[in-house]
This record gives sequence, structure tokens and C-alpha cells, in this order.
Amino acid sequence: MFPPCWDPFYAALVQRIEFQSSIAGYWTVIQNSQGDPDREAKAVATLVSTKSAGAVVVPLGKASRKDLYRQMGKAMPLVFLDARADADGAFVGTDNHFSMGLMVDYLLRSGAQPSYFDMPPVNQNASERRQAYESSMLLRGAQPVIFDVPSLDWDFERLAFEEATRLFKTDAPVGGTILCANDRVAFGVMAAACQIGRSVGRLADLRIAGHDDHPLSQYACPSLTTVAQDVDRLATLSLERLMQGIGDGANKNSADRLEARLIMRNSA
Repeated sequence: MFPPCWDPFYAALVQRIEFQSSIAGYWTVIQNSQGDPDREAKAVATLVSTKSAGAVVVPLGKASRKDLYRQMGKAMPLVFLDARADADGAFVGTDNHFSMGLMVDYLLRSGAQPSYFDMPPVNQNASERRQAYESSMLLRGAQPVIFDVPSLDWDFERLAFEEATRLFKTDAPVGGTILCANDRVAFGVMAAACQIGRSVGRLADLRIAGHDDHPLSQYACPSLTTVAQDVDRLATLSLERLMQGIGDGANKNSADRLEARLIMRNSA
């Protein structure tokens, strides 16, 4: 069960999990919350009512109903993928502290220190990446500068575009480098910079970097510097942990955090 599956990152995970599950002999039921807590609750009820063997879930996060996944965990083994909830179950995701540290280190070495353009605080990833940026900057003797996006909406590109446009037009001190919480946020910031006539690129007056290696990041103009999550490994490991839980008939509170890799392109 996933939040908006039109997000290419989650769509890629769904595709790989469904394929690998079929090979293992399991029928996959896919539920999409569409970013709506009511739909999320109905999806959980559906999976419980069908007496599913187990579930790989990506909770909405702050918008999720309290105790939703605790109740689900009583009915079946759970694996939380990419973001977790306050409930028993294995976790598989990217090590945000490693990936943000990797990006901060590169940006500091190659140019002006990065300010941080946050994503809406929809889930655990949002808070982890923000904290990772702050700690990475302080560890390297640099002062963190953060720009918030005060919304729980999943329309990251639009929200980032609107907020970045406001900041650029008011001459806010965004600096010469902006690190975005994810690539979708970066697309919005890049579009805002382009619209007001600011040049983006390694040798331009503004560098922009992201996180996730969105499928369109290599085709942005300029192509987006980012960090790539290991989608294949995330999908494979989440299924391995789920099969272990199904085999043991219990939830496992394990945590697997995978390292991302730096993808240097033309935007920074």
C-alpha cells in the first residue's frame, strides 16, 4: 500500500515488488491512498478483511490516523518501506543522514554553501532529511539556512514553485546554492528561477541540487545533480523481510538503511 503512486519513485517500487511477488508465488493486492488519510484507512481495512499474508506499506505519515498501523500489525506481518509509522514491523529505506551528508560535502567542496529548501513535512523522510542537512552543515563548520514549505500537500512541484517564486521576488537571502529535500521540490525551484530570469548551473549564479534521482532529473534543463536511491534493492529487501515475517508468523522490528550514491550533473 502506497501514497500517491503517480510519484515515479513509488511507482517504480510498486512495479518491482509486484513482479518479484509473482515470482515468489504470491498474488499482489495494491492499494493507493492518493495522499488521503480516509483512503488510507479504507485500504488498511481492505487488506485486513482479505486476510492478506502480509503487507509492504508506505504510510502517509503525519496525516495517518492514530493507531492505524498498530491495529494492522496485529493481523499480519508488516514491512514499512521508505517511511515508517509508530507500530511494530520491519523498516527498509534509504539512509537519509548518509545521503544528505554526501550531498552537503560535495556542494561545500565545489562552491557556495547550500541553503536548504524543505519539502512539506508529510512523513519521516521530511524530518530526517532536514535534520541530516542541519547536522551535516554544523559538522563541517557551516551555518544551516532553511526555507520551509508549510503544507501537508503532496503537490511538491507546485508548492516549491510558489514559495521559491515568492522568495526570489522578495530578494530573500537564498544564497548561491540551494539543496532541495527531493527532486520534485527541485523541479519547482528550478522553474521559479527560470521564470524570473535567474541562470541555474555549475558555473551560473545559482546552483540547485536534489535527492532521489527522479526519472526526469537527467532531462531537466539543466540536468539535476542529485543522489540516487537503490530502488531495486529497496524493493528486493522489503520483500525478503516480509517473507521472513510471514515465515515466522510475527512482526520483526529490524531496520535496513541503504546508502545512496551521488549523481553529478549540470545543475550543481
